[in-house]
Amino acid sequence: MTPAVFTTIAELRSAIAGRDVALVPTMGALHAGHLALVDRARELAPEVVVSIFVNPLQFGPSEDLDRYPRTLEADLEALAAREVEYVFAPTVDEMYPTGAVDTRVVAGQVGGLFEGRSRPGHFDGVLTVVAKLLNIVQPRHVLFGRKDAQQVFLVRRMVTDLNLPVHVETVDTVREADGLALSSRNRYLSDEERRAALALSRALEAAASSADRGVDAVLAAAQGSLMGEELVDVDYLAVVDQRTFLPVDDDARGAALVLVAARVGGTRLIDNEPIVLG
Repeated sequence: MTPAVFTTIAELRSAIAGRDVALVPTMGALHAGHLALVDRARELAPEVVVSIFVNPLQFGPSEDLDRYPRTLEADLEALAAREVEYVFAPTVDEMYPTGAVDTRVVAGQVGGLFEGRSRPGHFDGVLTVVAKLLNIVQPRHVLFGRKDAQQVFLVRRMVTDLNLPVHVETVDTVREADGLALSSRNRYLSDEERRAALALSRALEAAASSADRGVDAVLAAAQGSLMGEELVDVDYLAVVDQRTFLPVDDDARGAALVLVAARVGGTRLIDNEPIVLG
């Protein structure tokens, strides 16, 4: 089944009016992680809409907007194999017809931490485009991967704060057999960099295995796994409360999330792992 592809908002709205759909927002360059979202969307709704849009609002001036992979033909083949009904692939002019966008969703305090600290304005851009997509598609469910944990947290909070009538569903991170989290940016890695990138998942495994000994042990174990890789330049390593996405206290107990971000060669990667602090 070949998906119906729409490039304008009006055409998509006309096609799906009154239909019960789930939305999978993507920037394309689809991999097995995206397809896991599609599979879950298929379980939640009779029809699936996948958006493919490289959103300029979430890229900073020095980031890889122009270099970000665009593989629409291959993406459509992958979605056809999953029998996706609708693909929304708008241009930048269609989504932002006046150019600069004055009205934006602001991510707040958490939006300025971790990814937001390294990429100022990133989450304002993410939330703005997600809000636009939710308004355009009006799905009953919207799906995101757990790898982008901070994004998921902020989208959930936006949906709650703005009383948006949509259920946010998350799907576990899909990994290669050796543990590397799937990412569209993995294709940038050389063979040597890819081997070095495994330090991120090893650090998370070490952190999880030390969780019963508290926050300091978790961070020490993760840092020990990361220190030996010369090609890995760590941006941040943190343990946060899953309910607030703020750093936990030194004596914290219970459910938490370990976050890591690093530049491997010229490629920035993120990962995370839920833990239970003892």
